[in-house]
Amino acid sequence: MDTSDSGTAPGAPAPTETSTETPAEAPARRRGRRRWAMDTRPLRRPAYRRLWVSTVVTAVGSQLTAVAVPKQIYDITGSSAWVGSASLAGLVPLVVFALWGGAVADAMDRRKLLLITNTGIAVTSLLFWLQAVTGLESVAALMLLLALQQAFWGLNAPARSASIARLVPEEELPAANALGSTVMQTGQVIGPLLAGVLIPVVGLPELYLIDALALCVTVWAVHRLPALPPLSGAGTRRAGLREVLAGFRYIAGHTVLLLSFLADIVAMVLGMPRALFPQLASQTYASYGEGLALGLLYAAIPVGAVLGGLFSGTFSRARRHGWMVIGAVVVWGAAIAGSGLGGSLWLAVAFLAVAGVADMVSMVFRGAILLSAATDEMRGRMQGVFTVVVAGGPRLADVLHGTAGSAFGTRTAVAGGGLLVVAVMLALAFAVPALRRYRV
Repeated sequence: MDTSDSGTAPGAPAPTETSTETPAEAPARRRGRRRWAMDTRPLRRPAYRRLWVSTVVTAVGSQLTAVAVPKQIYDITGSSAWVGSASLAGLVPLVVFALWGGAVADAMDRRKLLLITNTGIAVTSLLFWLQAVTGLESVAALMLLLALQQAFWGLNAPARSASIARLVPEEELPAANALGSTVMQTGQVIGPLLAGVLIPVVGLPELYLIDALALCVTVWAVHRLPALPPLSGAGTRRAGLREVLAGFRYIAGHTVLLLSFLADIVAMVLGMPRALFPQLASQTYASYGEGLALGLLYAAIPVGAVLGGLFSGTFSRARRHGWMVIGAVVVWGAAIAGSGLGGSLWLAVAFLAVAGVADMVSMVFRGAILLSAATDEMRGRMQGVFTVVVAGGPRLADVLHGTAGSAFGTRTAVAGGGLLVVAVMLALAFAVPALRRYRV
């Protein structure tokens, strides 16, 4: 690992105002203070801190565009079907370019790839602003720009995630993943709320402009990163279909990596009930007020994830990463089932928040497994597949839960999906021992 820009040396005590405590007492004091609180050691490393700052800006700014695009499409067409079609228009290039982007990230300097793709995302946001401020009102143009934006994002995400293992030591990977995941989840809460406040004040086109300007900070932060070229002997690798397929073969040959992907697929496809939230709000919890119920249901999981990240100090001490993933997925499933079986909105929201905490734990340790169990020459491709799984799983869940909700009722579909997650995850864990045996 390149430590030339790492700041504080691994394991070195944090600076203090006095020198009355012995070196042996300082680590003990820090361990007590950080037993539960978020482990921020990775932020003492300037290179990782710059990457994290870029993630903070992207997390909030991207949500402004994520709200503005469907709002503008609905304003033009008055049709939710068109809004759904736009989501599909963004998914296809995201999947394609995330898989290819993983191979590219393994074949070139990841810092350079981040610079190119972040600049592309910023320019796309500027084009979103231009079409809005000129009153173009073209759904086709919006879909084209959305597809372009998601293509750049697909190329960007694998390089961003794969770079972490080159910026922090292995023992800090869970903490680094917790820091990144927490700000992404925070963005999903703050971004839409901020968009809702800003639209009546500054107008919808300006949301795109704010996102574009914020992305300039991201480009600057990435520019300050150290070079991240392929490690010795990997500089001549290409980034074609053969390399993409090699990534899938690598997953098939490493059972623990395969199981980490399957764990997320089980949790998200069988247990993500967001497609049923509108119906639950309008029917099951209508007495609480449809708007309030809908907002609480959508916010509960991200809020729980943020809380899980804020109290993630234990993550850095965990060594049985496989069991952490298994336990987190089981708790996720049980909490989702509880949200379906609960009789009140507040009980359902509480269970969904617990599910959010479990989802944060799962994200952190699945990410740590991908970065530690894979070699550096494969990390980009592993992160490419990871991006596809994370993006595609909830969308498949929307179809599955929407169908099940219509056939069996919303609460039955939610509870049944959660119980299926628990049963399938436990069966998978005990049928194939590689994940439960994995530790660092």
